[in-house]
This record gives sequence, C-alpha cells and structure tokens, in this order.
Amino acid sequence: MFFEPGAQALAPARHDRMPYRMFFGQIGERLKATYEGRPNAYQNPDELLADIALAADSLALNRGRHAGYFLVRRFIRRVRTFGFHLATLDVTQHAHIHDQVIAQGLGIADWPALAPQERLRQLRDLLARDQGPTSAFEAVGRRSLWVFEAIAQARHKFGGRAIGQYIVSGAQGPEDVLAVLLLARWADISDKRTGESPLDVAPLLESIESLERAGDVLRALYREPAYRRHLASRGDCQMMVVGYSDTNKEGGIAASRWALQVGQTAVLEAARETGIKVLIFHGRGGTPARGGGRTENLVEAVPDGAIRGVLRLTEQGEVVNQSYGLRPIAMRTLERTFASVALATAHAGARPPTPPAYLAAMQTIAARSLAVYRERVFGNAQFFEYFRAATPLDVIERMHIGSRPAARADGTGVRALRAIPWVFAWTQSRHMLPGWYGFGSGLTAAMEGHGRTVLDAMLAGWPFFAHLLDDVEAMLARTDLEVAAYYDALASVELSSVFADAVRREYELTVRRVLALRGAKELLGNDPTLQRSIALRNPYIDPMHLMQVDLLKRWRATEREDVPLFAALRATIGGIAQGLQATG
Repeated sequence: MFFEPGAQALAPARHDRMPYRMFFGQIGERLKATYEGRPNAYQNPDELLADIALAADSLALNRGRHAGYFLVRRFIRRVRTFGFHLATLDVTQHAHIHDQVIAQGLGIADWPALAPQERLRQLRDLLARDQGPTSAFEAVGRRSLWVFEAIAQARHKFGGRAIGQYIVSGAQGPEDVLAVLLLARWADISDKRTGESPLDVAPLLESIESLERAGDVLRALYREPAYRRHLASRGDCQMMVVGYSDTNKEGGIAASRWALQVGQTAVLEAARETGIKVLIFHGRGGTPARGGGRTENLVEAVPDGAIRGVLRLTEQGEVVNQSYGLRPIAMRTLERTFASVALATAHAGARPPTPPAYLAAMQTIAARSLAVYRERVFGNAQFFEYFRAATPLDVIERMHIGSRPAARADGTGVRALRAIPWVFAWTQSRHMLPGWYGFGSGLTAAMEGHGRTVLDAMLAGWPFFAHLLDDVEAMLARTDLEVAAYYDALASVELSSVFADAVRREYELTVRRVLALRGAKELLGNDPTLQRSIALRNPYIDPMHLMQVDLLKRWRATEREDVPLFAALRATIGGIAQGLQATG
C-alpha cells in the first residue's frame, strides 16, 4: 500500500481514530491519481483489489463482519467486474484488410491473391524469423497498425481485461489467424515475459463453407508452431465465433442452422483431440432469421458439451431494450439464462447421441432447402432488382443506422449486401423471406425420403429440430402476404409475376408442411401468447404499411430527391419496426 502524500491532511480530524476510514481515504486518493494520471497511481486493478482485500481480511479477522464487511465485499465484486475499464471491448477486423496491410508491409502487391497454403507458408516463415515490414505503409496500413497501438495503450492504462478478443471476420483458415500475430509483432505488442502477443485471436466463421471446415481450422491452428506457443501463453484457451446472420443470407434458415450445428460439433471433436479448451461465441442478431430468440432455446439446441459454465453471445438492436430495458425484465432474463447454462453444464456429456436417422433427415432438409433458396435468391440476377423494388431497401441504405455501409464495396447484388439490411428490408415488407424460404421444400423432401415417423420423433425428442421449427413457425405467423402484395406491386409486372408468385407458392407449401407436422389447424396454435400478440399488433401496423407503399411510390417518382418524403418514410420504417418489435 502506497500512501498518497497529503491525503491524511484531507481527512476530517474526527477520523484520526478510525483506521478503516483513513485507509479507504488513501485508496480514494490513489484512485484520483490513477484517473488523473498522477504519480503514486494504481498500475492495474489487481493492485486496487489487493488493498481492498487487506481491509476485508482485517474486518473478517477482527469481528468486523457487521461493521462494513458486506460493503467492502461488494466493492471487491465491482472492481472484479468493472476494473478500470467498465466494459471489455472486442476488436473486429476483416481478414482481407489484414492481407492488404501485409501486402503493403512486404511490398508484395498480389499477396491477397496468393493461394491460402502459400500465404500460410510465408507467414510461418515470417513469424519464425521475426521479420518486420520492409516497405512503407499507405493509409490503410497505418490506420490498421494504429489499432494495435491503441490496444496496447488501453491495456496499459485500464488493465488487461480492457480489451477482449481480436475477432477476424471472414476467416477461412489458419493463415487468417496467423496474419494477426504478424501484425501484432509489427506493432510491437508483446508480453515482455513470454515474448508472445497478449491478444486472444478468434476466427469468425460466417459462411456455410467455413463452418463445415471448422474442426479442420482448429486442428490446423494447433499444428502451427508459432500459434501453438501463442496458445500456450494464453492458457490453451481458444474462442471460435460462429456467425448466424451471413450464413442465413447465404443459404436460408434450415441450411444455416444445420451448418452451425455441424460446425460446433466438429469444433468440439477437434478440441477433444488437441486438448484445447474451446469457447464458442454465438454471433447472432435479434430475429430468428439471424439466430435470435430465447437464450434458453439456443442453449438447449447446441451440441452436447458446447456449453460448460460459459455462454457468450451477442445481443443486438431491439433485443437489448426488450430483454434488459426494465430492471424486473432484465433480472428475469438473467435468471433464465443462468438457469439454462447451469443445467447444460451439469448435464454436459450425459445427453444420448443423436440418432443417425435424425441426422440423415436433417441433412436432407438442409440440402434441399439450400438448393431451393439459392436457386431463388442467387439463380437469377433480376431477383435483386425485384427485391429492391418490393422492399424499402433504398430508404434503409440512406438511413445510416448501422456501424458499417449497407453493402460491401467488393461485390454486387445480394452477395454484396450485408445481412442486417437484407433481413430488415424483408421484415418491413412483411415477406419475412429469410426466416422461412426453402424450409417447406426441405420438409417435403425429408417426408418423402425418410418418412413422417422420423420427423415426428425428431420433433418430440431433438431440441435442435424442435426449436428450429418453432422459429420458422413464428416467422410464418409474422409474414403477411396480403400486405406484401402492395409492395410487390411496386415492382414491374414481369418481375412480380416471376418472383412474387414463387415466394407465395413456397410460403403456402411451408405453412402446409409445418401445420401437418404440428398436427394443428393454425400457426402458433401451441403458443397462444405470441399468437395473440401478433393479432393485437397487426391492426396498428397495417395502415403504416399502406402509407409506406404510397410514400415509396411518390419518393421514387422524384428520383429519390424529395427530403420531406424521405423523412416521412423514415418515420414509417421506425413505426413498423417498433410495432413488429423487429429490425433484423
């Protein structure tokens, strides 16, 4: 304990015989010095904890449990939770940006175009030789290295827990993870004791292909000597981030959920083989089309052993307010989440293996739904033209409501569009297409190929399939093709006759198959609360839809230049989103 010079003089004279008050007065002064950057400051939160623990131990040993011990223990919990940083920040960057920076630093312009194995070989050699950059950086390179420098400064000033995972989006293999270690060395971020980077690097697997290779990615990382040493310095703990949004946009809800299930299973198997402690981070959005829904459903649906005491997921958009906006609701959300994680942890490894017949039937559903979805969404370039006309996507693009542009610069059409505006636009028009399209065809193929008995057993005995069906049914119930027909009329007759009719046919097929599997006469017959909620909201939302369609016609007639009309459109989008309690 270092005493702050002059701190004792600041305490009232009546505290002279109150050692605990004097002691915490000293702690307060050191905290002020820490905040202001003066000498005698705490170097990290652990030093503060040591001082507080000294007071707690003294109270416990000197019959002070009813003389402030509880308050001191609460203070300790707060310091352990918040440190000097309040909230841990993760850092996310796309793999192709790292490739651009390395290309600049090495003076190899075609670095991003090299085969993955060649980039991996060269990265392995660069790390082994500890080679620094050999060429000057342009703006992108300098900005990227500044991020690493900011990470080092934040960790030094606010403690090691100020920065969490460095997430590599668009990761395809071990070369995309090793690239981060190389850039960290170039930015001179290293632990002075081990010589390794203090960053925890997590690949974000956000495509169906990368999820199918998830286990191989983890094994390949483990085989790399440089990464093996890095992992050992981080406690042999590896986080893998699985993305729900882009996989859904890429292949529809059934193929996306199945790829996520297969990927997590493969990661757990690879972790058992290598002895790595793996933590799966669920990167999901607010609606079922982006993996949203009740947290306990997610916990029940993941493969056995995927959750062992820790659950990490994203909470986005309107979900934050719905789940945590009011204290009683926030407490209930946390209680339910804690209970589900505790049960999953207690029963980890005890769940019987999923019957092969279930896996085969689900594979059929995923494969057929993927083919139908991709044929519709990516099979005809005019589909994107229909999508732009039949939804308020052009308004959403101009609203600047996300942290990133609505579309990526390196592509066109649906492939370039990000997942949030993709889902948001279909939600506004009440098509809700990302949440159900292709699933009816998948169920049809499974019924024909595996039989109704297998599907009934899956629904009764496999939480993964049961919750998938719940999510699809909820999205079908929120879909209103009578309202959507007004949006379809905004597209040309040729486009509408091709695409709108196909959407309607798949919707009717999906509803029939879901109801048949449920043995019900109407959607959400087994969830009257949600059914009643949708029925109560629709009369308030429907007029806003009609108003939005009229405003879209008039705004587009002005070449999208009329500012008052755009302001009115923004109001309708906000109103519909509030009414549906969904943005994407």
